[in-house]
Amino acid sequence: MNLDLDAIRAVSDRVVTVGRATLIQGDCLEVLPVLGKIDCVVTDPPYPDYLTEEYGFSEDLLPSVPIDLGFVFWSARAPFPLEYSAVHIWDKCIGVGVQYERIFEIGGGRQCRVLRYMSPASPVKAQFLGESVTGHKSQKPVQLMRAIIKLADAQTILDPFMGSGTTGVAAVQLGRKFIGIEREERYFDIAVKRIEDAQRQGDMFIQPAKAKPVKQDQFL
Repeated sequence: MNLDLDAIRAVSDRVVTVGRATLIQGDCLEVLPVLGKIDCVVTDPPYPDYLTEEYGFSEDLLPSVPIDLGFVFWSARAPFPLEYSAVHIWDKCIGVGVQYERIFEIGGGRQCRVLRYMSPASPVKAQFLGESVTGHKSQKPVQLMRAIIKLADAQTILDPFMGSGTTGVAAVQLGRKFIGIEREERYFDIAVKRIEDAQRQGDMFIQPAKAKPVKQDQFL
């Protein structure tokens, strides 16, 4: 899709383009109306039971995000406010505390999956996973986000609550276009650096298209 960068800049604090990714610092409720239709939303919004005055979000926030196809993380302690086609489970493989999160699929298939990926919540776990600790309280493992994005037959992925940019890293690694929106400057800066690093690694993560089988008579 072709983004109207002038319109985006008019409602945001900063816009950074990194290869396939367009990163926008601003309030998603102001940015979303100027984006146009997006292929797929993959996001972890601020849950109603974790809200603070620092963020100022309300339970009505998620219904304001236009989602025809999407995957949305949501708390087990709050009802999901949108219609959905399936519920997937992220097993954090930690054995203590909150051991899983729900991921609601909207407008997609009806097969529910259990996705087992260790949470990078501590420096030791992050080092084991080959990731860094970003300081974001709900950081997700890149491999988990790659698995979710692979479920979507979509070329452009939107995360209106980008945080430290894990969804963007996964999208870039898979060769998808990415649009990320984040209002907090400290996390926006972290996301920019992480996605720049992922982009610099080039296409080493992108899975090549499968070659068509060669018929024997082509060699005759």
